Amino acid sequence: MTGRRAYDHRLRERVHRNEPVPGLRQLRIPRSTRSSWRCRAPRAVVTLDAVDQDRQQLLDRIDRLERRVALLTPVVRLAFAIVRASGFQLSGERLPEGDTKRAVLDAIGAAVRLLPLAVVLKILRLPPSRYHAWRRAAATCGLDDRSACPRMAPQQLSAVEAAAIKDMVLDPSLRHMPLRALSLYAQRIGRAFASVTTWARLIRERGWRRSRTRVHPAKPTRGVRALKPNELWHIDATIVRLLDGTRAYIHAVIDNYSRKILAWTVAARLSPSSTIEVLVAAKRHLAPATGGDGTLVYADSGVENVNATVDATVLAEGLRLVLAQLHVAFSNSMIEAFWRSLKHNWLYLNSLDSIDQLRTLVAFFVDEHNRKMPHAAFSGQTPDEIYAATAAAIAAELAAARKAALAQRLAANRATSCHQCETDARPPQATEPAVPPDSIAIPTVTLLRTVEFGMS
Repeated sequence: MTGRRAYDHRLRERVHRNEPVPGLRQLRIPRSTRSSWRCRAPRAVVTLDAVDQDRQQLLDRIDRLERRVALLTPVVRLAFAIVRASGFQLSGERLPEGDTKRAVLDAIGAAVRLLPLAVVLKILRLPPSRYHAWRRAAATCGLDDRSACPRMAPQQLSAVEAAAIKDMVLDPSLRHMPLRALSLYAQRIGRAFASVTTWARLIRERGWRRSRTRVHPAKPTRGVRALKPNELWHIDATIVRLLDGTRAYIHAVIDNYSRKILAWTVAARLSPSSTIEVLVAAKRHLAPATGGDGTLVYADSGVENVNATVDATVLAEGLRLVLAQLHVAFSNSMIEAFWRSLKHNWLYLNSLDSIDQLRTLVAFFVDEHNRKMPHAAFSGQTPDEIYAATAAAIAAELAAARKAALAQRLAANRATSCHQCETDARPPQATEPAVPPDSIAIPTVTLLRTVEFGMS
């Protein structure tokens, strides 16, 4: 049995063009072979002469491609490492925007020219069923996201309604409307009939951001500040509801300079007598020898502060009452911050059975706040220490202690070594043969396939 015969390409071309070929009968070429040559187009042939002429160009191109592969290989390896470490996968990630899906489909279309589709989908961690569903949807609904099949859930928003909601949410001319008013306005003009909860869900899921950046006035970052103790006080009352539904009122005075609670009381009613009580206690019992005459007392315009009895007491005690955001532009926010800390850090963590229980809890927190809890604004000093000026060196002592702790940590970590470090530091034994470098080299082909296909 003879093997398959091979013929010169020039002979095939002459037969195809029906040119005379001397000695064609002596070659004993089968008639069927000659008929196929006449019917088929000539094959593309690269001669050795052409290769020799373009040899230097091919070598230059190969060199450029090798440098490009050497550059792209670590980049691709880093990209795959980041993807694996982040745990990203399209199988569990919603892509509601049609433009995003279209970009993924375009990237897949460009990649399948060089890689199989299964490999591309495995790299993206995209299920094939989802990919083909996107391709089918591209020609019908434009890839706009729908939570379920419209036939199975006919009450869901259509793609046109979702697009209308998006346009209105991102429209700068409608940024002055709250979300509830915006949803009703969309119904009034006939663009989208959906509840405000549906609007909020779409905004949350699709990450739409309304153009509502505050321009004027600038948000204040620092309120009024005193230069010494008893120069400026804040007085206020807050309401706490007990378990039986009754209300209790906590009144307090805080020093602006030191954040120290000078006086406080708990009452069952909101009355001017509680305001007078804490003012007198702050002035007569807790004021230091530096004096408090002429102290400004910031208060809000509540009924417990704005009355003739409180005015007479303030005048008798040598104080000056200032209504926040009425007489001055500053607010009473310093004592409001204390109320927030008192309630959320302590009171709401306990059972508020009665007013007596509430008084016990407030007394504990005020003592901790004044005497024990360092304030961040004072670099570790407590309000009592700032108020009495008894610990001015605390900030420097803490800075030195942090520096010493850092030095100790560095020394401890440098003196500690793991088992692998100890093994590497020991000199090799004479009985152990050295491992040749070639035995631990990773095959280049295997490494490139691992990087390209994302399969380790």
